[in-house]
Amino acid sequence: MDLRIEQACPQCGAPVELAETDRLLTCTFCGVRNHLEGRRPFRYVLPSARSADRGLLYAPYLRFKGTIFLVSGETISHRVVDTTQAAHPAAFLPPSLGVRPQAMRLRRLDPDVEHRYLEQSLAASAVLAKAALVSNQTGQAGRDLLHRAYIGESLSCLYLPLTRRRDTLVDAITGQRLAGPQELVGLSAQPFQEPWRVRFRASLCGRCGGPLDGTADSRVLTCANCHSAWSFADQGLAAVDWQIVPGGPGTALYLPFWQLFGRIPALEITTYADFVVRTNQPFLPRAEWRERPMSLWAPAFKLRPKIFLQAGRQATIGQHQLRPQAGRVRAGLFPATLPASEALQAAKILLAAATTSPRLVFPLLPRVRLVDPVSRLVYLPFVDKGHDWLQPETGVAIGKNILRFGRAM
Repeated sequence: MDLRIEQACPQCGAPVELAETDRLLTCTFCGVRNHLEGRRPFRYVLPSARSADRGLLYAPYLRFKGTIFLVSGETISHRVVDTTQAAHPAAFLPPSLGVRPQAMRLRRLDPDVEHRYLEQSLAASAVLAKAALVSNQTGQAGRDLLHRAYIGESLSCLYLPLTRRRDTLVDAITGQRLAGPQELVGLSAQPFQEPWRVRFRASLCGRCGGPLDGTADSRVLTCANCHSAWSFADQGLAAVDWQIVPGGPGTALYLPFWQLFGRIPALEITTYADFVVRTNQPFLPRAEWRERPMSLWAPAFKLRPKIFLQAGRQATIGQHQLRPQAGRVRAGLFPATLPASEALQAAKILLAAATTSPRLVFPLLPRVRLVDPVSRLVYLPFVDKGHDWLQPETGVAIGKNILRFGRAM
């Protein structure tokens, strides 16, 4: 379940509500569209029972939500995980925030209010390690684990408001006593830090200055004026190399995939022909495939883990049937909600899913690296087949309900 964030429109001040994963704000009152810029993880506070109070003390918690993929033995397993962990060592803090973040409307940190913040001492990597344990997939996998990947993840820092009541520290939401005088000795806090600040920028094309289009959860925005595409960076927008495979008369939808180019020295894979041979595909490589650079294909939108692997596997194996052309904005483009960085994290998993010989490929995964990686966004045409969307060239099929469900992951 996504967290919900309340804030004011940076242009007119009207109330706006965003999901935790949203990066594009469109105000329904003034119509202004802005994208968020800032160093991640983004930081939010749970509203206190006395929201007008000044001088609150905030305790940090790290929240991870995403899919964990594990490769062990000759199997690939996966699970969706949602976990929150206290990021400060104070023993009096609750170990988790429970369901409160999902039940409440969160707010962004306000740099203009003089609150204090306990310092975050827990690294994000520790939260990811705990998420792997929470997934209940260590056990046998822990003894012969070959690879672990975190895909579709969101990592946020949430703050629990605390307030002093006489000589004690209490939860500013429930009023529960958390710490007495002795436990507060030596407790230090810091003011708001400038790197935490989130800025809102007008979503304008960096090439022609025209307005950029996208949904709230898009990770790539497009310009209908000059047909360019842009992704979010910590500072500003970055141009995206993108193409489209033209569809036939029955095309009703275009779904985005990340095409990940690169060499895989551990498996001696440089070309698509190498991939066909090394992964033991049930067909012989053609001569022209020896000139076709190797690429892995990952859905650029969120899906259930099993469907994500199936779609990526089929697109990777069937890529020789695709003929991408220069990208041009048109109707029916589905939003790209998974950034290229996460698609790259999925490279090993996609390679493992594509092989028909796990015994030959899986043991080499610890040494596998995608060398000199380059990403390109490619939109593939899909036709309506009743309950499913079907990609004619590669055979990728995605249920309509599954596609809708993925937007809420």
